[in-house]
Amino acid sequence: MDAIGCKRWVIAEGYIPGSSMVNADRALESHETACILNAGDQPAKVRITLFFTDRDPVGPYEIDVGPRRTLHMRFNDLAEPEAVPRDTSYASIIESDVPIIVQHTRLDSRAAEISLLSTMAFPAE
Repeated sequence: MDAIGCKRWVIAEGYIPGSSMVNADRALESHETACILNAGDQPAKVRITLFFTDRDPVGPYEIDVGPRRTLHMRFNDLAEPEAVPRDTSYASIIESDVPIIVQHTRLDSRAAEISLLSTMAFPAE
């Protein structure tokens, strides 16, 4: 299958709430996700850099997405070079060595009325 997408994506809005009403169920824990699709035949080497309002950028975080695979990568799980801070606004640039598709999703479970948002990242190529 031919690769589709872009090699650089931007998510201008990011925020991981520091708490959740549902702490026992990981599926309902407040989180941010980059849903990454690699529809091509080559593995994708993905690098993520985070930008903040009051400090220098952090990254790159490096992840792999296999050929013809998808990965729902939680920003909550990123640990190297450092954990993504909670209750802090950030933006991200996601770069790949092959074309990919990126969608952004947030689950906010700070209240009993759980909210979910999802949008396509901006293709910056």
